[in-house]
Amino acid sequence: MKSTMKKTKQINIKQTLALARAFHFLYSCANSCLLPFLTLYFRQLGLTPEMTGIVMGTKHLISLVWRPMASLLAKMYNKRRVVIHGSVVCSAVVALVVIIFPPVDLQAYINTCNGSNVRSTQSPIDSHTKVSTAPASRSTMTFPADAIHDRTSVAAGRTSQLPVVRTNSTAEPRNSTSVEFHTTIHALVRKKKAHLKLDTGEHKEEGQLDFLSSLKMMDVQHQLFFLILITVCVWELVAAPLEWTADDGLHDYLDFADASDHYSSAGVWPLLGAACGVGGAGLLVSRLNCLIFGRTSRSVVHFLCYAGVLSLALLIAAFLPLDLNKQQGKVNRLLKAVQLVRGSQRAVLCAITALLVGVTRSAVDNFLLWQMQDHDSTELHMGVSLGFALLSQAAFPLLAVRLTRLLSSGRVLVLGAATLGLQCLYYSFLWGPWAVVPAQLLSCFSCGAFWWAVKVQSDDVATPGTERSLKRLYNALSLDLGSALGSFAGGFVVHQFGLVWLFRGVAVALMLWCICLPLLQWNAPQQYRINYSRLLAADASEASDSESEQERDWLDKAMEDDRSINNNYGKRLNR
Repeated sequence: MKSTMKKTKQINIKQTLALARAFHFLYSCANSCLLPFLTLYFRQLGLTPEMTGIVMGTKHLISLVWRPMASLLAKMYNKRRVVIHGSVVCSAVVALVVIIFPPVDLQAYINTCNGSNVRSTQSPIDSHTKVSTAPASRSTMTFPADAIHDRTSVAAGRTSQLPVVRTNSTAEPRNSTSVEFHTTIHALVRKKKAHLKLDTGEHKEEGQLDFLSSLKMMDVQHQLFFLILITVCVWELVAAPLEWTADDGLHDYLDFADASDHYSSAGVWPLLGAACGVGGAGLLVSRLNCLIFGRTSRSVVHFLCYAGVLSLALLIAAFLPLDLNKQQGKVNRLLKAVQLVRGSQRAVLCAITALLVGVTRSAVDNFLLWQMQDHDSTELHMGVSLGFALLSQAAFPLLAVRLTRLLSSGRVLVLGAATLGLQCLYYSFLWGPWAVVPAQLLSCFSCGAFWWAVKVQSDDVATPGTERSLKRLYNALSLDLGSALGSFAGGFVVHQFGLVWLFRGVAVALMLWCICLPLLQWNAPQQYRINYSRLLAADASEASDSESEQERDWLDKAMEDDRSINNNYGKRLNR
């Protein structure tokens, strides 16, 4: 006992919590400088809604699979510090690779920045399409005539040049930057062919060059799409392990001193950091000219801010105490968390709700800024409105006590999901740059109240040691799997029906589920979890010679009832 107390005194809990809060603040700030604006940047480059949805959906799927695996491997081999430092550095470097890709039509984007007649609500490829081809419907993407020319002209070398941009029936010079980019692809193909001829012969060469050859034969827009997709996949592979690995290391370190409960109090700092990042980046970018450094879009500043703030987070990460616990630790509990959720009807309903909320949330995350841009919003309006939403979510603990006195956790879950549906319905009726702000204030309930209810639901079914695994399971269902499905589907919905009907569709679907959810909850049995540590602590502090037999009988009866519930629950799992 004395040796344990001596080791505990060596841990500076206050300093560790301060470092943890600073790291989470800066990491969330860095992500919010870029990630909320990422799909808007893809739109400026000329990607279609389907392409944007595929890129973002793939990103979420990689996070779903790779994040828990990387966290487990880092713990098994005791390489958490290496993983954290490498993830921070590589994330900043790979993100900067995206800014070297030129737009599909740089000249059309320059004309937009110079205040031409092209509407700012269109992506550069849309504006180029209207000028170069016959008018098409707003929901479909057509390509310039030169881009879909016969394959014989492509083989003759025509693909080494961008399609001619025509404005006012006058041909413009071709984009030299995109020509260089396109020529680089061809040089890479020729170099790879020569190398394979020397090593493996002509037969193997055809198989290895299949992708690069197909990339050569594509039009510029699809080349750009595949290059961005590959880059984003690599980016997510190096960035995904960071959050869980740092979180596990800090939790294990504080758990050694029986202070892991204090670590949960750092939950508000990521929200504050995110609000500062998105608001600050939006304000900074809005004060710059549309083009900087010659013909470079000002949107690249988001990537520079991301890399800069991550470098500050790296300085904090160097001092995070992660090396105290040298043991391998317990096996991953995610599978056990899945079994616990399957054994409770209310937990299953909560999981389905989390999945649907994730699908709906992906529509907001991916395309809300597109909708705002269509109503003349700038990065300033976007950053401020998103910052209000995060601050509103952070303020929910101030209302939690009063709200929980009026509603149970199940009703709060319904309230949070229904509020998100109302927000999406409101987004479909925007009319001006600042029109989105009132709906953002409802994030106090759509995000704050919703995740509070999910936490309570997970605590009700958790067994000792599985609380964090259950919370992560719900987060993965909503933020990764739900967002992936919503991104894939959302891009195609926008392509076929437009942004307005995307928001109306997800709003109606979520509201219908919120109508059915209370009825399903009413038929599901309620589970209550007895906090043994609190009961035993109360029993130890109040134990005396004058303690009544009635109080002892109450404690014994409560423990006996809970033991019988657990036995029945175990039998159900075994079945």
